[in-house]
Amino acid sequence: MASPLAVIALVGRIVMLFALLMVVPLAFALSKHDPAENAFVIGIVLTAGSGFIMSLATRRFRRELQLRDGFVLVFLTWITLPAFGSLPLLLAVPGLSGTDAYFEAMSAFTATGATVVTGLDQLPLSVNVWRCFMSYVGGLGIIVLAVAILPLLGVGGAQLFKAETAGPIKDQKLTPRMAETARGLWVVYFVLSLACALSYYAAGMSAVDAFMHMCTTMSLGGFSSHDLSFGYWNSPVIEAVAVVFMLLAGVNFALYFVAWKRRSVAFLWRDVEVRSFYLALFGSVALISGYLAAHGTYPTYQEALRHTVFHVVSVATTTGYSAYDYAQWPLFAPLLMILLGCFATCAGSTGGGIKMVRMLLLLRQAYRELVRIVHPKVVNPVVLGGAVVSPRVMQSVIAYMMTYGATLVSLTMLLLFSGLDVVTAFTAVVACVNNIGPGLGEVGPAVNYQTLTDYQTWVCTFGMLLGRLELLSVVVLFTPQFWRK
Repeated sequence: MASPLAVIALVGRIVMLFALLMVVPLAFALSKHDPAENAFVIGIVLTAGSGFIMSLATRRFRRELQLRDGFVLVFLTWITLPAFGSLPLLLAVPGLSGTDAYFEAMSAFTATGATVVTGLDQLPLSVNVWRCFMSYVGGLGIIVLAVAILPLLGVGGAQLFKAETAGPIKDQKLTPRMAETARGLWVVYFVLSLACALSYYAAGMSAVDAFMHMCTTMSLGGFSSHDLSFGYWNSPVIEAVAVVFMLLAGVNFALYFVAWKRRSVAFLWRDVEVRSFYLALFGSVALISGYLAAHGTYPTYQEALRHTVFHVVSVATTTGYSAYDYAQWPLFAPLLMILLGCFATCAGSTGGGIKMVRMLLLLRQAYRELVRIVHPKVVNPVVLGGAVVSPRVMQSVIAYMMTYGATLVSLTMLLLFSGLDVVTAFTAVVACVNNIGPGLGEVGPAVNYQTLTDYQTWVCTFGMLLGRLELLSVVVLFTPQFWRK
């Protein structure tokens, strides 16, 4: 049976560590003397103080975590940190309600990129930095970061890593010690982040914009410091940099770690999920660019291709940047892009959605059943990447997909119940659960989620949390069996 008090003891220490992250935007605030200085000072004090009280009050319940504790810790961490992350936003952004501030922080931590804030260009620099930096930290997973630190606190982390890591195959270890694995993933994350920031700067962004957009590119979060997003620059070079690093961030970071250890980049292309990811995106670019050119959406094919490449990669990788209001395209194009965002990214990447590996397994299972109709006695196991997939994994994938479908339908019905139109309701749910960001209708790329009511905002917030934690990791907490001994 899970022990909530033991978990809260650890959450308190994580919250205290989280308070240190606010030093980053505070440093920007102090350097620019912007009006959000006090907001971050108060945020740091309240966050660190609350974490200390939580840890102190439950110190006698500290013990080694069990598997069930890992799921509880992941859930509590991902609902608690956005609450503290929203404090500076609530204090620094005029007119921002508590609901909207929490939505914005949750969107950052889940690397969704949906926003309720307008006038981004006029916000204090430190506020924009905080929004983007939260996305950066949340991108790879605050729990993975904690796993690298928890051994120093005397707590093992294998259970947490298994509970938080994306994808159906979670038992593989890259290094013998889980903390080493977490640190290895963060080294890969940091190296690619540095390359991304330098590339943005070389392409023409200011140093601060390069930092902020590096944060939301590598996390596939999609937040920008400008209302026009990448339309602010209208630069093919900057868009090209974004495309390259979004494509890199959509791949399993563990594969980069293994490729580095083996000193072989060819290893990446041999992975069936990576190949499928790139083929799906390149094929969709060819289809949509030709479709737009045929409909005369742009005067030349070159212009259609430029906008198609950027937006297909942005939406399919669940980043959510925009350089143009693609909701004005013929409906087939934006709907196909949103569909790609539901499954295109690889497990172990910073992207959202069901992940390409699950889609491949489902397709292979469907083909297997078709073969069995013709040849009922044939032995035809599901094979992926030359390895036979166990029935247990297939059962997990099917259970996930059933939960995924039920989640989309249920949340859409909740939004329709509130009076939202069907296009906005459905695409908002798809965009939030898959951590894409913008949808269509009232939550399209040219607008944001500000027009939603508090009730609708909370539905979308819950959708982001479910999607980021892979649905089952949250749903299992609401089963009676989870709490029984």
